[in-house]
Amino acid sequence: MTRYFEVEQRDGAARVGKLLLSSEIRTPCVLHTADLGNLETPGPIVDAGSFWSEKSPEEQEAHIKQIREKAGEGAIIILPHQAYPPAVPADSRGKAETSARESAEKAAVEGPTGSLLRAWEEPKKSDLYVMEGAGTLENNARRFLETLLDLKSRIPPDTALYAPSLALPENAAMLAYLGIDVLDDTRTETAAYSDHYLTAAGRFYLDALTEFPCRCRVCASTTPEEFRALPKVDRAKLLAAHNRDALEAELALVREKIRAGTLREYVEGQCRVRPWLTALLRLGDFEYAYLEEKVPAFRQNQLLADTSESLTRIEVARFARRVQERYTPPDLDILLLLPCAAKKPYSISQSHQKFMLALGKYRKFVHEVIITSPLGIVPRELELTYPAAHYDTAVTGHWDEEEKAWVSGCLEAYLEKYRYKAVLAHVDGAYREICEMVGKKLGIEIIYTAEESLTSFEALSSLKNAVEALCTSENFSRKSQNSEEEKKNFVRAIAGYQFGEAAGLLFPEEAGSLAVKGRFPKYQLFSGKKQLATLVPQYGMLALSPEGAELMVKSGNYVVQIDDFIPKGSILAPGVVAADPGIRPNDEVIILGKRALCVGRALMSGQEMEKASRGIAVAVRHVKKL
Repeated sequence: MTRYFEVEQRDGAARVGKLLLSSEIRTPCVLHTADLGNLETPGPIVDAGSFWSEKSPEEQEAHIKQIREKAGEGAIIILPHQAYPPAVPADSRGKAETSARESAEKAAVEGPTGSLLRAWEEPKKSDLYVMEGAGTLENNARRFLETLLDLKSRIPPDTALYAPSLALPENAAMLAYLGIDVLDDTRTETAAYSDHYLTAAGRFYLDALTEFPCRCRVCASTTPEEFRALPKVDRAKLLAAHNRDALEAELALVREKIRAGTLREYVEGQCRVRPWLTALLRLGDFEYAYLEEKVPAFRQNQLLADTSESLTRIEVARFARRVQERYTPPDLDILLLLPCAAKKPYSISQSHQKFMLALGKYRKFVHEVIITSPLGIVPRELELTYPAAHYDTAVTGHWDEEEKAWVSGCLEAYLEKYRYKAVLAHVDGAYREICEMVGKKLGIEIIYTAEESLTSFEALSSLKNAVEALCTSENFSRKSQNSEEEKKNFVRAIAGYQFGEAAGLLFPEEAGSLAVKGRFPKYQLFSGKKQLATLVPQYGMLALSPEGAELMVKSGNYVVQIDDFIPKGSILAPGVVAADPGIRPNDEVIILGKRALCVGRALMSGQEMEKASRGIAVAVRHVKKL
């Protein structure tokens, strides 16, 4: 925990924050390495240097006190350390470090400190943690990610992590995406002395450039030919200025991407610059628990699925998992598989309007599920729920094998779990290929109602006739849902997706007084005259009323416990006593205290609420005094 670092906005593991020092520093940021060691006129962050064997603990303590006097209490002092590559075993490192460090910590206790963070020891309380040997892990994606995740699991969420000697314009976005807050310009400086011209798109050798692709203050005033004619030292200084500007500009863009919630889309393109960055993104997606905890339940912006990595991004994987684990379909015998549409939600698209008109009075007997990439399958009841109505993808008519495998896997898992008496598929092209693969594997006979044009008169007539034949057959019980049941099933499905098993408390078995009022998509769930929840069309999830919260609080799910006070506006992290670890940013949550029951929107995960000492945990919407 720290008084000197506060997270303002989050985008998964990435975050925009501020270091509250003598001069405020906005993160993700880049430090000027040369300034870190300036002990005469120290800046807001000071590196106290390495341990020296000839210095006694008393001398180290005096050294730190001297730095603190010059820097003041508003500066972070990175305590003396001995840095080793992570591969060096603990028992091979210096033995004199422990006592010297204890003396240094004692001397620096009056102000903020930074400390070296190692994989083999318990971290000391600090305001800034330094990732040991970060620069040696470049191009080793697996080892870098393992080290990072281990360190992040052992430090408080409201402290900053500094990865030295690693940042370049090309990798800054990826490092921020994975949770690095502080970088430095060591690599950009050394690159300049090797005549390396750095950009976010990679590095160029100065000799190979005909023109500068940048318009910073250095590049706009000269040409590569003039640049090469300069003396080596002068050329290196100017090139270092450009490289640092390029890194600063990239981090400014990254901060804006975090604020907009679009960093993932940017990283999916940026990772193509270096193979190890592509590997980092793919391996990061495999670490589902680490990222999923931090990824919001919904975003305000559209999810763009433009690359193959979109199939494994957290929002996509989470949606598929929740459909499999939390969703319960209506009790109907006939399943109709349909293709997706460019317009969202699908039901307002021209093609789906035609499908629904073709079904006519028989639609109440049919359960509709949409097949789509990258989400896999979308039950009709969840077509409003983020990200089902909030994504866009490149449409070429061609599906690659990864897409087919992912979508067919989602459909297969669904059909294994839920058996229907009849399965129809009004699909063509790759959609039909996927259905055929799944049907063959599971031994399910699928009735296909179209060959090519799905909206032609012949195809729509075939769809109608196939459904009518099934519904009038003696083998079917003609299970159906009327308009009121359809609305309830719609809201019930969303509640289950959003809250899991706890959603059942909103829909008790004896639910005779339950009713869904309003027009689609602005449904409201009532129990008698009490409003329990409202469907928010913008992201397809429920907003609870205090009455709905009273029913659900018994489960303990999505509950934030607070101290003995009545909230006004927002709840800060220090006011949280306990929180459900299943809470994600932007989740609807129930706030329970001795004096109040509230509902609101989470601004951080449940675990972060419990561990953080700064920041807004919940934005409160309704307060009911107890």
